[in-house]
Amino acid sequence: MSMAEDQSADVAGLMEEVGRKARASAELLALAPSKAKDAALLAAAMTLRANVDDILDANARDMAFGREKGLTAAMLDRLALDEERIEGIAKGLEAVAALKDPVGDIMADWERPNGLRIERVRVPLGVIGVIYESRPNVTADAGALCLKAGNAAILRGGSESFHSSHAIHDCLVEGLSAAGLPEAAIQLVPTRDRAAVGEMLRGLGGRLDVIVPRGGRGLIERVQTEARVPVFAHLDGVCHVYVDGAADLDMARDIVVNAKMRRTGICGSAETVLVDRACAGTHLRPIIEALLEKGCEVRGDDTVRAEVSAAKQASEDDWYTEYLDAIIAIKVVNGVSEAIEHIGKYGSHHTDAIVTSDEKTAEKFLNEVDSAIVLHNASTQFADGGEFGMGAEIGIATGRFHARGPVGVEQLTSFKYVVRGKGQTRP
Repeated sequence: MSMAEDQSADVAGLMEEVGRKARASAELLALAPSKAKDAALLAAAMTLRANVDDILDANARDMAFGREKGLTAAMLDRLALDEERIEGIAKGLEAVAALKDPVGDIMADWERPNGLRIERVRVPLGVIGVIYESRPNVTADAGALCLKAGNAAILRGGSESFHSSHAIHDCLVEGLSAAGLPEAAIQLVPTRDRAAVGEMLRGLGGRLDVIVPRGGRGLIERVQTEARVPVFAHLDGVCHVYVDGAADLDMARDIVVNAKMRRTGICGSAETVLVDRACAGTHLRPIIEALLEKGCEVRGDDTVRAEVSAAKQASEDDWYTEYLDAIIAIKVVNGVSEAIEHIGKYGSHHTDAIVTSDEKTAEKFLNEVDSAIVLHNASTQFADGGEFGMGAEIGIATGRFHARGPVGVEQLTSFKYVVRGKGQTRP
């Protein structure tokens, strides 16, 4: 990997070449048959399994670098690979291969009174840039999804996952080669130099069509501020669980604990719990004690602190905070309307859940909470493309244009209109 290690090269020139190769590959991929794309993904999965030791060695180097750099426990968890996680990556590639190819799908068709037949047909977006931090599995997920949707991908992983990402990328390239597809269809930026990110944000001379950032607030803010191409992103994952007065206690406790503690460092982790005052007398203490037992720090309002002395005082800032850690804020509210109001003020339009046996209250919450994902009687940790049956996701988008929620293969396509006539001219 001499090229990958070389950080002294002219970054602008290097990235221009990456963009040129990507655009040329995108033109071929747009016409590539489904069988070839799927064969590439399946071959990459086999190669991953055959190279587990090399990937683990690369990850050990990254983990040592991450500890030296002072990464948090949550960041190190995102970075870490083991045999089980590598197998999960391989299965993810196979799951994407098993998905229906969206390219060429006829989304709608109709005939006009003048005899023109019109079809709205899915087409690839083109060249997609993905900028991410820590998680080396994004290399495979993003590369696979872009490929399946007929797009070329330019991947820029974080410096802390440099070696792991390259080891995984090598497997993707072998898969592309085995299937007879251009190896430049999935490129990993071959330098740690941060100037490469700036080149991508400027669009690589018009060769980059979309950017998807996955990482912390600093990265997302920079991308949204500086990008000259469209961006699919979410800034924060301030996710809520509202425990309604009609919630079953055991269900509410299980959902809250899972939503917070299954994996605290992911964007679908719950950061705030809102408890209906109507059930606070029976539900509040058991939920708090279950969280404390799992090692979660609880920050609460006056009612919460009066109920459980181990809870710390929540500040105004806590309601806005994405902890990505074993910390949660809890507040007692007066019913579903106040819960919706709180989420509207402090939330990030990412993922919010209600626990209740009252269907009418659930529908009110699902209809009025303006988030990309809303759930009834389920953990916010299901905010994941794989759990939605998408095979994998390239990220979660909280904007309102083009893509919202998990960004899977369909969201990585656009469309064009195909019009068929029999000599019609417009009067």
